[in-house]
Amino acid sequence: MSEERFGEFVAVRRHEQGHVAELVLDRPKAMNAVSTEMARSIAGACTALGEDRDVRVVVLTSTHERAFCVGADLKERNSFSDADLLRQRPVTRGAYTGVLELPVPTVAAVHGFALGGGFELALACDVIVADRTAVVGLPEVSVGVIPGGGGTQLLPRRVGAARAAELIFSARRVEAAEAGELGLVDQLVEEGRDREAALALAARIAGNSPVGLRAAKRALRLGQGLDLRAGLEVEDAAWRTTAFSGDRAEGVAAFNERRKPQWPGE
Repeated sequence: MSEERFGEFVAVRRHEQGHVAELVLDRPKAMNAVSTEMARSIAGACTALGEDRDVRVVVLTSTHERAFCVGADLKERNSFSDADLLRQRPVTRGAYTGVLELPVPTVAAVHGFALGGGFELALACDVIVADRTAVVGLPEVSVGVIPGGGGTQLLPRRVGAARAAELIFSARRVEAAEAGELGLVDQLVEEGRDREAALALAARIAGNSPVGLRAAKRALRLGQGLDLRAGLEVEDAAWRTTAFSGDRAEGVAAFNERRKPQWPGE
């Protein structure tokens, strides 16, 4: 496994087997609170991962034992003028949209606190794996703002408008068991196993066609919110990018020859 640093607080680990990369939040002294510098690093790491054709799945992980990410760095923001906050906005948006717009499947491995912007980073992923220590929530209205990293749009897409409204308006924290019941997380595992389970899921996903994975993600994301007819057109366009690919030819041949595919990735 190789590791590349993006600034002081973010790392990318590329696993030698399986085409899986980890996007690692590594600011343990602040429980991964997202500062301006850290946001810029997350965005830079996402750009690099999106351009790496060898990566088929990204797993978002944390090095802190008791937290995935506690959200925005409010200590930093306490020193900001209005002009500072306005200048910071496109930088922080770049971190959340960087994760959201990764072209490959993404899995968040959540333990401990995933609050505010921390939960929004997880929501930007396609699948959330959480252990039983997880506590999630969007408490922004309790400090005078709103979820600004995609929470007001991503949460209702997961759990419906009314449920999202209750969670955002109340600013309450939700513990793991209830989070699983409400669909705030997708897979619950025993304490300390979130990264292991997320990497195992990523390895399974990464065994499939890279062309197919990217096209399927594109169809899933672009089709959200469209009526059925428009969504089916999105699906058809994505299907056409796979139908005449080398991956499709290899997949059909491998199936008929009863062997494991050797994906060309094109």
